[in-house]
Amino acid sequence: MLMNKLIISLLTLCSLNACSQEHNKNEQLLAVSNNIINNTILLNNQKTIVPLLNLEERTIASVSLNFTYHTIFDSLLNKYTRTTSFSSDTYKNDTTLSNLEDGLKFFNTVIISIPSTEVRNPRNLDLILSLSKSKQVIVALFGDISALPILDSLSSPIIWTEQNTPISATVIPQAIFGGIGLHKTLTGNVSPKYTEGSGFATNCTRLKYTVPEDVGINFNNLKEIDNIANEAIRERAAPGMVVLVAKDGKVIFNKAYGDHTYSTENPERVTDIFDLASLTKTTATTPTIMRLVEEQKLNLDTSIGTYIPKARTSPANNIQVREAMLHQAGFIPYIPFHNNVQKGDYSIDSIPAYPTKVADHYYVKKNYFEDVMWPKMLNSPIKTRGTYVYSDISMYVMKEIAERVSGIPLDKYVQENFYKPLGMQTAGFLPRDRFSKDQIVPTEKDTYFRKTLLQGYVHDQGAALAGGVSGHAGLFASANDVAIIYQMLLNKGSYGGKQYFKPQTVDMFTAKQSNISRRGLGFDRWDPDQSKKYPSETASPQTYGHTGYTGTCVWVDPSRGLVYVFLSNRVYPSVSDKLSTLKVRGRIQDVINKAIDNQMREVLTK
Repeated sequence: MLMNKLIISLLTLCSLNACSQEHNKNEQLLAVSNNIINNTILLNNQKTIVPLLNLEERTIASVSLNFTYHTIFDSLLNKYTRTTSFSSDTYKNDTTLSNLEDGLKFFNTVIISIPSTEVRNPRNLDLILSLSKSKQVIVALFGDISALPILDSLSSPIIWTEQNTPISATVIPQAIFGGIGLHKTLTGNVSPKYTEGSGFATNCTRLKYTVPEDVGINFNNLKEIDNIANEAIRERAAPGMVVLVAKDGKVIFNKAYGDHTYSTENPERVTDIFDLASLTKTTATTPTIMRLVEEQKLNLDTSIGTYIPKARTSPANNIQVREAMLHQAGFIPYIPFHNNVQKGDYSIDSIPAYPTKVADHYYVKKNYFEDVMWPKMLNSPIKTRGTYVYSDISMYVMKEIAERVSGIPLDKYVQENFYKPLGMQTAGFLPRDRFSKDQIVPTEKDTYFRKTLLQGYVHDQGAALAGGVSGHAGLFASANDVAIIYQMLLNKGSYGGKQYFKPQTVDMFTAKQSNISRRGLGFDRWDPDQSKKYPSETASPQTYGHTGYTGTCVWVDPSRGLVYVFLSNRVYPSVSDKLSTLKVRGRIQDVINKAIDNQMREVLTK
């Protein structure tokens, strides 16, 4: 009882997601959490079901059988992949829970959270055994071990913890998905089936959600992030932002600041979806190119004309793919396509002649990209080949190459090959097709082109006219989803028990690849010109990532085991440079780097 009171008190004072707790409270919380981890036992895992693999093949339901902390439990599950919640509380008058079982017909994986007192209820046991006949069932059992023999006839994995508390409700979901590894075995005989020594060990394969102290960082050393974020909002650099920090595969800071707009009517949430702008280049287009290069379907030293027939009579014909990826192809930086839209090019209604949606009540005519935009790009002058000129045209070109080589549209390719398997729920193009407006942060009040509030429609005008899917812009995601794919890159291509890339492929694309610029292949990098202090004053030479025009960035620093994500809508209500002039993103990165460096110095001096 005293332990439960301590845990509830700690959770009242702190939040695992917001990391607002003080250092001493975090250390107590971490000690309690580690004690639960060290005494949690995984049984019936002969088929290595736990940690869950192949998320793209799973439809997952979470069923609470009178588990008090199911809301916390489900919130952690949903950090790893989309999980639909069910509770027996909804079916109190259903003596056999047959209606609940009917509701699970479209799910192939069912995670059941149940306190030990409820295992003895015949309707609960019957439901578990019935579901296990046709579905992959995982039972999370909380409480007295004396309930375990009742499940002797079950062959599905069981994760048992003695603690039935809010903190144990955060531990078990992470163990199910591999954010936490387990190693404990039974210390005595519980039943003829569950004997001394029973239990399976697992490894960490995905992100863990924890507190800074879990990696030796004092939370107080990260408090300055709050001050910088609040200054940015006060100075109207952006109405709101989300900051996420993952160190050594552990998310130790994930906090939302401000609001969707300056009206303060819709507070920012860590789950909100942002227009990533040019993060599209490294989060969608570049991974696609990496995969095609690995599969030997694409050669970086082959000309663009080899892959794109229309380019063969254009100035782009002999330019190498590698040059485009390095922004050394000589393409002009961008073309303001929206300035050339004529009255007959668009309609306020969707009709067969105007099928491509650009924004609410704005549809562009059929084949506008193919007939107008694409020829203009291919025939644009090549003036600076061999020098570094950052160009969106390069990634328009890379999208077309990727689609021609793979035979799959870019948006579908990244969903099937990366986002779904990784468990990225929000990441993708055209978010209005999948999410409500309330979950998507407004980007800009467009007064000059689409004449509407942009919310879930890509800010970049060219990408919008291309239908919202482009190689340089158009991707939307939450901070957690961004962290997942960049943690995979930091892991040298491995995540969730699956190898997405060979380590040498990740090394090649993210390393400095040019004597002319700081760039990698697709990726931006640390600038050796110390006067630029880019991306931040303390960033290491190993740092790679990208920034986005809408006020976003992601930076990976292998030397520190760091993934840093910053998302904002700095262009709301209209474009402002204050995020850059105040150096908000870089200053926050420096706070993180210094906190890590302090921790590393302390370790070395011990």
